[in-house]
This record gives sequence, C-alpha cells and structure tokens, in this order.
Amino acid sequence: MKWEGQRESDNVEDVRGSSGGGAGLPIGGRGVGLGGIVIALLASWAFGINPLTVLGLLDGSGAGAPVQAPAPAQTHPQDAAARFVSVVLADTEDVWGAYFKRSGEQYPAPKLVIFRGRYPTACGTGEAAMGPFYCPGDRKVYIDLGFYDTLRDRLGAPGDFAQAYVIAHEVGHHLQNLMGTTEKLDRSRGRVSAREANAMSVRLELQADCYAGVWANLSQRSKGWLEQGDVEEALNAAAQIGDDTLQKRSQGSVVPESFTHGSSAQRVRWFKRGADAGDLKACDTFSSAAL
Repeated sequence: MKWEGQRESDNVEDVRGSSGGGAGLPIGGRGVGLGGIVIALLASWAFGINPLTVLGLLDGSGAGAPVQAPAPAQTHPQDAAARFVSVVLADTEDVWGAYFKRSGEQYPAPKLVIFRGRYPTACGTGEAAMGPFYCPGDRKVYIDLGFYDTLRDRLGAPGDFAQAYVIAHEVGHHLQNLMGTTEKLDRSRGRVSAREANAMSVRLELQADCYAGVWANLSQRSKGWLEQGDVEEALNAAAQIGDDTLQKRSQGSVVPESFTHGSSAQRVRWFKRGADAGDLKACDTFSSAAL
C-alpha cells in the first residue's frame, strides 16, 4: 500500500501522553480484571459492537458514565504507525466526503483517538485490550496501536492493508450512526431475545465490513495506491476475526447462536461484496435472506 506522502487527517487526536495504565478497567466502581478483558476481546472485540457493553455486563453495572477526557496532545503525530492511521482516516474522509456530496449531502467525519492503555470516552472507559472500537456518543474511533501487534502476531493477520481495514470498518460504524442504523438497532435490541439481538448485531457488523469493502474500491479508483496482495491482506484479516474462528481459538468449539459479528466466511463475503460493487446500496445486510 503506497501510503507514504499522502495527506494526513486533521481529525486525529493523539493522546498517548495522557493515557493511563493499569490491569483493571473501572466500571461502576469496580474493576474488571484481565480475564474479563480477554472475554470481551474474544466475544465482542472483533471490530464493532462496543466491547464496553460486554465488560459492563461482566461487571454487573452497565457501560459506565461518560467522563471528561483530557485535552488531546497532538493532532499530527510523528511516528510511522500513527501517521499511517492518519493517512487512512484522511482517505476515508475523501472517499465518503465525495460519496455524500454526490447526493447533495455533507459528510461529518469522525475523530480518531490514538490512546495507550486506557482512556475515557463518551461510552465509558476504553481499554487497550478490547481492541479498536467506535463510540456513537462522541462520534470517535478509538485505537491503541499495540492492537496491530496482536493482529499480526496472535491473530495471523499481518500487512498494512489489514490495518487499514480495521480503520475502514470502524468508520463503517460511523456511517451507520449517521444513517440512523445504529440507533434503530439499539431500540430493537430491548424488544427481542438475546439470540435475536445477536443475529441483528451480526448484520450490523457484516454491513460495516461491506462498507469497508466499498471504501477499498472507491479509494483504489481515486488513488491507485493498492499493491499486489493488499486486498488479500484485508480478506485474511476478515477471516481471522470471524466469530467461529475466534471461538475455536478460545474455547475449541463453535456456538453459532452466540455469534455477534459473523463467521469468517460471512465477513469475507460481505467485504468482497462491497469491494466488488463500490456502492453502499450493495450492503443491505438487513434485507438479505442469506448472509
């Protein structure tokens, strides 16, 4: 992926100098230890449904109250890893800005917060071990860049375009938030069974995968910056974080009714659908009879 020298986003908040450490995540006055964080990582981390919700359930207290974040330390980080995500975010701004403009609308871009350890968000306290996530409450994507080491070394998904896919997926959740999809789903969750709520979450996650694929298509048309093997890196990342693959890795068995993000095959399929079509209209997972 030829990203060096490309425009960097002005919507990055590098707060690594303000982030805290520690082994527990304080929610509702208590702490969730490393074991609880690992459960959240494996059960709901894989790019989407806010893992703070899972941690809140483990803690028995809900997602926690919003807290005031310190002022951002930098908007233009200098290290290569941070500059990379800034470039990817900038391209999502260009792609979705142009896409919305064609419909006579403006695209309000999300902020991307690079933190270390833990950090307060409008959705509760973010923890590095939960992986990247999008918070609709403040319209921000949060990521500890150490996650990319996990993606490469523990989940078997190396490559810069695999990392770009992570950002594009989270920005996909921002699109869902702007379009009202997230709010509609949240309202419906309280009226259905846990199994039905999980199935709805799968459709939300697969749609974000599809949106990431649409971005890949439109970005390549505009910049031509993808190289041989880049798309395969994203497909491999999608496969490695499927619910069935994560469950096999963590517990040795697969429980389909507990899926919240979709199987590896489904995640690959919907990313490819978006990448082939280059149009958000191809990503209606909620009307699709077969995922």
